[in-house]
Amino acid sequence: MKKYILITLLITTACFAQKRTLYTIGDSTMADKKDPEHNPEHGWAQVLQPFFTDNIVVVNKAVNGRSTKSFINEKCWDSIYKKLKKGDYVFIQFGHNDEKIEDSARYTNPHTAYRYNLIRFIKESRSKGAIPVLLTSIARRNFNEKGVLVPTHGDYPLETRLTAQEYKVPFIDLEYYTELLEQSYGPEKSKQLHLHFNAGENAYYDKAKADDTHLSLLGARKIAEIVIANIKASEDSQFQNLQKEIK
Repeated sequence: MKKYILITLLITTACFAQKRTLYTIGDSTMADKKDPEHNPEHGWAQVLQPFFTDNIVVVNKAVNGRSTKSFINEKCWDSIYKKLKKGDYVFIQFGHNDEKIEDSARYTNPHTAYRYNLIRFIKESRSKGAIPVLLTSIARRNFNEKGVLVPTHGDYPLETRLTAQEYKVPFIDLEYYTELLEQSYGPEKSKQLHLHFNAGENAYYDKAKADDTHLSLLGARKIAEIVIANIKASEDSQFQNLQKEIK
């Protein structure tokens, strides 16, 4: 009888193991793309789920073209905030569109509005018992004629680093690690990480394509691997619930 009760208890405990939601918010470099079986473009958060056990549920809420400003103003953040629960994670990666100075709906000053939008995400996540994680923007494939990878994100990564430090937020410096990735592939081979096709080479595009910002499936997987490697290597105790669930 005792043995039966113990077995039942173990089964019940396993069945009710807490699932945690990992929300990802950001721009097109993270976002899910339509028709993934045929579309060459993928966001890195789109391919993140297979790295975790079923106890972590990745909900990718990144949206093409969004900055911190437009993500908030279009109520994308509100829709997530309402659902947040204790123990959830919120991975936050913006910057690509915050720097669109010609667009008043998206542009933010990195030292003021961008910074305070990050702080809002942090404070409101924590108010629900969720764990915010800040990530710098991925690097663009932007090699000069000498083969030097030239940064394009201005002060946005710096403000992300400083905000993470000030508010003791888990942090992944994707700009740095994707710079290393681009450099390891080099000026020519790094095209494989992005969307470079001659006219007629890929059925999904009717014209030639040369996109150094967005990611191929290879590029998305490589960056997802970088994210997972950083989580595994981190000594920040706030990552421990994710570390236990990495396959």
